[in-house]
Amino acid sequence: MSELNANIEKSPLWRPRTRLLNWLFHLATLAGLGQWSFYGIFRCPFIVPYINCQNCPVITCHGRILSLFWGFWAGWLILAFLLGRAFCGWFCPGGFVNRLLGSFFRLRLKRENLIQRFLPWGKYLALALALWVIFVMSQPRVAIPIRVGEFFPAIAQTWNLAQPVWIIRTVIVLALLALGLVLPAAWCRFACPTGGALEAVRRLSLFKVFKTSACDNCDACKQNCYMDTRPGETNCTNCGDCIHSCEKKCIGFGSEP
Repeated sequence: MSELNANIEKSPLWRPRTRLLNWLFHLATLAGLGQWSFYGIFRCPFIVPYINCQNCPVITCHGRILSLFWGFWAGWLILAFLLGRAFCGWFCPGGFVNRLLGSFFRLRLKRENLIQRFLPWGKYLALALALWVIFVMSQPRVAIPIRVGEFFPAIAQTWNLAQPVWIIRTVIVLALLALGLVLPAAWCRFACPTGGALEAVRRLSLFKVFKTSACDNCDACKQNCYMDTRPGETNCTNCGDCIHSCEKKCIGFGSEP
């Protein structure tokens, strides 16, 4: 009887509910922000999408409404200082798509690989380029999107009328998303400017998933993580998937002691 009770205590009884809640949040935001995400990649006429929505001629995009609602951006900032990169782990439609793509096959990079040490800096480079385009280049329009018509024919028209810089930007984004099929969440981990901005404030967040002093660095949490990281380390999105991967229960959530 005691052995049965021990097995029950060790089993992750609430983890399926946690993951289910995570997926429900993602599906809800995919329904609400999904169109904005796809429009930003395929139809936004600016180099950096999601910024100049109020000046965008694509009148069918939801971003025109969200960008005028100051509470959306204020809530995003509050979430970042409260929960770090939780937006990536719980709400981002692009992050959810990357997570699904990475579920097909996982190519793990070796920890000692020098390339892996520099790849996480890619998102900061992307953030710097985005800020350069916005503040130095004044966010130029580099495509002429068609205002009306079906979504996919309109994408083709935008592609035909776009300047080379828009085509290069779109190809790079699509290539990195496709890379997520073999290298999980490649876009989120190594190239997303938003991820770079959130990563910069992640250490300042009030609440987070963290390792306790009892951690023996077995890396069971990393093997379970779609972002290939450990709690509280680079690219941790506070998704909580790792909490019950630790047999010694060395992972918690809250204000780190």
